[in-house]
Amino acid sequence: MTVRDTAASRYAIKNLPRFVTELRQVVIFPSISSQPGHAADVLRCARWLASHLKKIGFRQVRVFPTKGHPVVYAQALDSSSLPTVVVYGHYDVQPVDPLREWTSPPFVAVVRDGKIYGRGASDDKGQLFLHLKAFESCFATRRRLPVNVKCIFEGEEEIGSTNLPAFLRQHARSLKADAAVVSDTRMLSINQPALIRSLRGGAGFEITVRGPKHDLHSGTFGGAVHNPIQALCEILARMHNPDGSIAIPGFYDQVRELSRIRHEELEPFVPSDREILHDAETEVPWGEAGFSLYERTTLRPALTINGISGGYQGPLIKAVIPSSATAKLSFRLAADQNPKHVEWLLERFINQVKPPTVQVELKTFSLTPPAAIDLEHPAMRAAALAYQDGFGVSPVYLHSGGTIPVVNTLQSILGIPTVLMGFALSSDNMHAPNEKFELRNFRRGIHTCISFLHHMRSVARTTRVAAGAQNRPAVPEGEREL
Repeated sequence: MTVRDTAASRYAIKNLPRFVTELRQVVIFPSISSQPGHAADVLRCARWLASHLKKIGFRQVRVFPTKGHPVVYAQALDSSSLPTVVVYGHYDVQPVDPLREWTSPPFVAVVRDGKIYGRGASDDKGQLFLHLKAFESCFATRRRLPVNVKCIFEGEEEIGSTNLPAFLRQHARSLKADAAVVSDTRMLSINQPALIRSLRGGAGFEITVRGPKHDLHSGTFGGAVHNPIQALCEILARMHNPDGSIAIPGFYDQVRELSRIRHEELEPFVPSDREILHDAETEVPWGEAGFSLYERTTLRPALTINGISGGYQGPLIKAVIPSSATAKLSFRLAADQNPKHVEWLLERFINQVKPPTVQVELKTFSLTPPAAIDLEHPAMRAAALAYQDGFGVSPVYLHSGGTIPVVNTLQSILGIPTVLMGFALSSDNMHAPNEKFELRNFRRGIHTCISFLHHMRSVARTTRVAAGAQNRPAVPEGEREL
C-alpha cells in the first residue's frame, strides 16, 4: 500500500534549500546539557524551536521549565476521531571534546560534500528537524496534519532524561496517544532504512579515588604514598577479563543466553565484522570472545571507560602525586538486565577490590532498562510502509546497541509503544568529532515522515490502533489540552 501526499512532497522539494538553512540555524546552538556553562544556550535553543513550531503552523506551543533544562511541547489536535501520535526528539547535544580533532568548528554547521557538519547534526537535531519540515509541508498545503500530533522535545536526553518522567507524569492525562515515533537511531546503510526491534539499557557512573589531602611532591613522597591515579587504574583494570568479558562477579547472571534467540531473531541483513570495523575506522577488533561484532554491540552487554582525569594536564611535566583521580564509565545492558542490580554489583565490586590506601566514591548518573519494541503494532506497519515510500525499499529490522531512555518512560508512564524510525548512519560520528548528517537522508526522511502521518491515518481506518480505545484523548475538536 502506497500513500503519497504529492502536494506536501512537492512543497518539501521546492523548499529544501531553505530547510537546510534552517537546520543550520538550530545546529549552531551549543546546547550541551551536561555542562552548566551552556545552560543559557540550551534555553535559547528551546525557545528557537518553540518559535519555529509556531511559525510552521502549530498554534499551541509551550516551553515547560523543569528542574533542569526545559521541555518544548506543541500539539495539533484536529479531531478526536483521528489517531494521535507523539513525536519525540531531543535538542541537547554531547560535549565536543577533543576540539582539536574537528575539521570545522562544531557549532558553525558547515555544509560540504552533501553533508551538514556540527555537533548534534545527526544526534538528534537533524532527525528531529526533518519531522518539523514534514509538518510544515502538510500545514502549508492542506492547513492541517493527517493525524493528531503532540511534540515533546527535551533538553536532557544526553544526560539521562532526568526530569522528563516528572513532566510526563504531571501531564499524563493530556499526553495520551496511540503511539510515539522517535527518530534517534541509525539505518543499515545510506540506501537501506531500518526499524529498531530492541535497545540496550544503560547505566552511567563516576568513580572518584581520593588519597592525600593535597597534591604532594613526587620526589619527596613518591614510593611512600599510593598515587590515586594509579589506584584508580588498578580498579579499572580489574573490571575486564583477558577475553574481553566483564569481570564483575554476578554481572552475567541476568543476561539472556543468545543461543535461545540467535536463530529466531537475528535478521539476515546485519553488518559484518569488516563493515563495523570500517565504520569505526579501525582494523583490529576487541571484545567478548565467542560473539560477532554485531552481537557484541547490540545483544551483549558492554562496559566502556569514557574518561579519566587527575593530576597535571599542562605542557611538559609537573612532578606531583595528585590528591584525587576520577573516571567516568558507562554500561550497555542486555535484555533482562536490571540497571539497579548492576549499580549494586558495581558498588560491591569496588568495595572488594579498592586498595586500603585510598577512599573511593561512586556516583550514579543514569539507570535505563533495556527496551523491546512491539513489531506487531500497527504504527510499525505504518513506519515500514512510509520507508517504502521515502526510500523505495522496505526496511530491515535491527537490534540497536544504543540506549534511549524515553522508550521505557513512554511505555511505563503513558502506556504507549514507540516506533524507532531513524535516519542516521553509523558513519555519522555521533558523540565524536566531525559529527555529520547526510542531506540525502534529511530530504528522504522528510518525505518518509509525511508518508508516515498518512499511513497512521490509513491503518486506523482498517484496524484499531493498539491501546487506542484507552489512550486516545477524548477531547472535542479545538479544545486546548496543555
